[in-house]
Amino acid sequence: MSFAWRWMHENLQLVILLAIVSLALSFMLMVLLNVTAKKEIALVVNGQHRQVETTHRTLQHLLDEQAILVGAHDYISASPLSEIKDGDMIRIDHAVPVHVTADGQTKTVYTTASTVQDVIKANQITISEHDKVFPSPDTAINGDMDIKIVRVEKKLEERQLTVPFQIVTKEDPTLAAGKEKLVQKGQEGVVIQKIENIFQDGKLVSSVMVDKTVQNETKDKIVAVGTKKETPQVTVLSAKSPDMATTTKNDVTFSYKKVLKNVSLTAYSAEEDGIGTKTASGTRVTEGRTIAVDTKVIPMGWWVYIEGIGFRRAEDKGGAIKGNKIDVYIDSLKEAKRFGRKKGHTVYVIGPNKPEAS
Repeated sequence: MSFAWRWMHENLQLVILLAIVSLALSFMLMVLLNVTAKKEIALVVNGQHRQVETTHRTLQHLLDEQAILVGAHDYISASPLSEIKDGDMIRIDHAVPVHVTADGQTKTVYTTASTVQDVIKANQITISEHDKVFPSPDTAINGDMDIKIVRVEKKLEERQLTVPFQIVTKEDPTLAAGKEKLVQKGQEGVVIQKIENIFQDGKLVSSVMVDKTVQNETKDKIVAVGTKKETPQVTVLSAKSPDMATTTKNDVTFSYKKVLKNVSLTAYSAEEDGIGTKTASGTRVTEGRTIAVDTKVIPMGWWVYIEGIGFRRAEDKGGAIKGNKIDVYIDSLKEAKRFGRKKGHTVYVIGPNKPEAS
């Protein structure tokens, strides 16, 4: 056995100890080399890319080295306590505050979401079909943004409306003038409307009629109005007709057979073409005495007293003198025209004899 082998045999324990120490030193050297070796890490902070070199072993040490703070609401792609390796990519998104108003309440939330829709989803806010979101769901998030959710509710309502009937008049030639007769009773109509009421956050903002049904038809009230002109009843006067009463006019007291109300007065003159000086009764026209009358109302030759005019005698007649109308004779055509037409006179029909003052 050579000297070396004999020595190793005699000092086996020492050899083993030296081997263990050698291995430990090698391991420590490898660890030291690994710790002190530079690593290239890709950092993406709020969407901004940058490459950094570090000799640190954990992510937290790298963040401290780069003065990057990570809050409770921020997003980080790996645990700060995890070891980093060369070529790793670390993503960090810092949360921003946004103000969300919904259901009458406003709260501030911190989010790393990229759109309004993501914020709504992350906060478990339910959006119905008709609800409105401001700004629109696809709007990008920025700090201190206001997000408002308007609750929209549609409700159908039925309304019953009464439609009034119209009154329709129709002329009836078989009915006396001034008389009325009910032909058809009026009936109110009933209409059922369907109204869509739209509420935003509980407040009514619009009402629209979406349907209409006629429940009862409207019937007009029809009234017949008489147009038939009745032939006036004419009382035929004679000297034997009884007196109605006695009155005094211009200091003359007389009895009369009849009183005519609302008599219309006109005047005529012998100077007019076609008017002669002889009356229909055969007398000569005389101003202050002669009048033309409707002999069905005032008998020919009878005296009358005209309020505002005086005593006159029915001595003439004319085609235009009908009913309660009297034509007073005046010599002057100019004065006759000036007389014009006078209405509303009262006339006392006396008889064939002129009253005389007592």
